[in-house]
Amino acid sequence: MVSNPPKSRIETEVRRIREHIEGKEFAAALTAAEGLRAEVPENRDVLYMIAVSQRYLQRITQALATLADLEKLHPAYSRLFQERGHCHVAQRSAAPAIAAFSHAVNLNPSLAASWNALALLFRMAGRQAEADHAAGEVTKLSALPAEIVTAFSMFADGEIYEAERVVRQYLLAHGNHIEGMRLLAKIGMKLDVADDAELLLENVLRLAPDYHAARYEYALVLLQRHKHARARKEMERLLNVDPGNRVYRTTHATVCTGLGDHRRSLRLYREILAESPQDAQLHLSIAHVLKTLGRTPEAIESYRSAAAVRPRYGEAYWSLANLKTYRFTDAEIARMRADEAAPDTQLADRYNLCFALGKALEDRAAYADSFAYYERGNALKKSECRYRPEPLERGARLQAALCTPQFFASREGVGSKDRSPIFVLGLPRSGSTLLEQILASHSQVEGTMELADIPRLVQELQGRETAESTPRYPAVLAELRPEDFLSLGERYLSDTLAYRTGKPRFIDKMPNNFRHIGLIHLILPNAKIIDARRDPMACCFSNFKQLFASGQQFTYGIEDIARYYRMYLELMEHWNGALPGRILRVQYEDLVDDLETNVRRMLDFCELEFEQACVEFFKTERTVHTASSEQVRRPIYREGKDQWRHYEPWLAPLRDALGL
Repeated sequence: MVSNPPKSRIETEVRRIREHIEGKEFAAALTAAEGLRAEVPENRDVLYMIAVSQRYLQRITQALATLADLEKLHPAYSRLFQERGHCHVAQRSAAPAIAAFSHAVNLNPSLAASWNALALLFRMAGRQAEADHAAGEVTKLSALPAEIVTAFSMFADGEIYEAERVVRQYLLAHGNHIEGMRLLAKIGMKLDVADDAELLLENVLRLAPDYHAARYEYALVLLQRHKHARARKEMERLLNVDPGNRVYRTTHATVCTGLGDHRRSLRLYREILAESPQDAQLHLSIAHVLKTLGRTPEAIESYRSAAAVRPRYGEAYWSLANLKTYRFTDAEIARMRADEAAPDTQLADRYNLCFALGKALEDRAAYADSFAYYERGNALKKSECRYRPEPLERGARLQAALCTPQFFASREGVGSKDRSPIFVLGLPRSGSTLLEQILASHSQVEGTMELADIPRLVQELQGRETAESTPRYPAVLAELRPEDFLSLGERYLSDTLAYRTGKPRFIDKMPNNFRHIGLIHLILPNAKIIDARRDPMACCFSNFKQLFASGQQFTYGIEDIARYYRMYLELMEHWNGALPGRILRVQYEDLVDDLETNVRRMLDFCELEFEQACVEFFKTERTVHTASSEQVRRPIYREGKDQWRHYEPWLAPLRDALGL
């Protein structure tokens, strides 16, 4: 095996080649870059500098070939398209030059050289309005500080941390700058630091309330933080200004989906699709809504349309697999295998295809091949995750140390006395969707979705902290006054109203709320809490097979899954000791074996009269958002109890990690 060259040496060589180009020593740059390419054939910067050197040496055909190789490996790199535009200009080919420069600025609007070239090319082609627009972009960029333009360009080309460093340094030296704060907010959204992004964009809009691009980004960060009602207000404000804007209309439809207004979002999506039928993402969004509404045949057709419109669209295939009831044809499996194996398939498409193939082959009892794809899909997904178990485990230990029976006794009577919330929590894939469907079949109970309101309260109590800092939460709970707990409870109830239609009781099915039962009890002492529990091997392997739309990053490795499950068991044991009788555990296997007895047990715990509809839950028509949506629309799903045993030959590491 050939070992990879040290990164520091490669970076040094890249800098040296760049210096050759800046010094117009193109032959020396080309020789050095081609030598380095032999060591790092997929290095973006090396390939780019080879193409630049070839162009300056008038080797245009070679430069275009190098750029084609670069595009296969790094199709979102804006400067490759700018360089392609320069090559076409050298060949006096105006139309492909315009196409290349236009693609470059669509990826990276801060490329002044591309805008300059477009202004000239459009003017020569008699396209004056487009020439004026390009010239205007050049003027806007020239008015910005060079550091901000550089940081925007880095961000557009995926150099996130370097862009953050540059823009932070500028803001520290020069104070508030609208574009600098806006870029830092975009970086925050990319790095999943959405609370910082929200504050930054609020500051931008205070300084520039008519800055529509910033307001749109503010709506996006509100959407990312599940603040759907506020996001809707921002989108409505933008649509009042520009009612025909397709991007605004699409995001508005997405916000409606987030609020549970699925029929409206379906209508809005379909109106936009009529104008742009080749938009694969729109087909996918429509399919997701149809799935949530239980209109499965229509959803399947829309998922297939998405796959047909965009080749290698891994998410469309995984969405079909994630119905759990869809069976792929031989031709579809062959196509997925070929697409997954293609060298230029993008990472996200590849792992989506892997999970889809895992499910497709599982349905055909090809368990060895299926497991290989599940394993590969998890490894690929894990490569882009930043999950670390230690902060969560530390948080669990701190919860147990603080939230003792004495701690709760000394705060008895605090919080809102409202009895409406029912929390169903535990691990994903533990049967929680089934419990939700059973309870939501009751005339007095409303099923909502996995609400983000408790995690958001935790995030606000916690504040911004690094992995190494002493956490403010849960210690801050000891500092809160009785009126603070009441305020937090009332706020939770107010914020969740957007997802309710007026029934006396409602369900919050966010599984990870098990980490915050102490907070839930303090702010909502009369809330009902149900722990959905499942056999550890079945639950953990089911998580390993699942590709989640977002979050749940602990599920992409056997050791991480096992550690999370052990943490869950230990913390639930603590909560049951600290709050005796306050949490009802419902074992999935018991529910499957004796449905009615366990339904009555749940209803008694929730202080609800028995209703036969809860036993016949599969007849209830309602929106269901999770991966189990199709399963809970059928009678009790017995097949899931021991499915993991088909994979037993490969699951010894999981059994060992669980200590079984």
